[in-house]
Amino acid sequence: MAGLTFDTGALIGLERRSQRIRRVFVTAVRDNLRVTVPTAALVEWWRSRTDLAEEILAAVDVEPLDEGLARVAGEALAAVPEATAVDAVVMASAARRGDVVYTSDFDDLARLQAHFPSVRVLAV
Repeated sequence: MAGLTFDTGALIGLERRSQRIRRVFVTAVRDNLRVTVPTAALVEWWRSRTDLAEEILAAVDVEPLDEGLARVAGEALAAVPEATAVDAVVMASAARRGDVVYTSDFDDLARLQAHFPSVRVLAV
């Protein structure tokens, strides 16, 4: 079953208690939807952490960056030169599962939709 993939901005929104992303997250948990955070997004987010950050991390599935995922993300970088590596990993991760991506960088991830047309991107 498809779930949700959160990028760095979605994690920051949760940590800052943004009402919109909190509603999305609570609904996903209630409905037993998988919420995935690619390790690349975790790297960007994990700076000065709080207890709330630990709680968020405990409630999501962290997806390791394996060779296959890295290759697909690299192909996306070649196809969309202005994309960042983290955004390409987030989109490749979501494409693996047919997830919806939640992001605060809608324009950046929307450019990558040309390479990942099956991934729906929603702004938080």
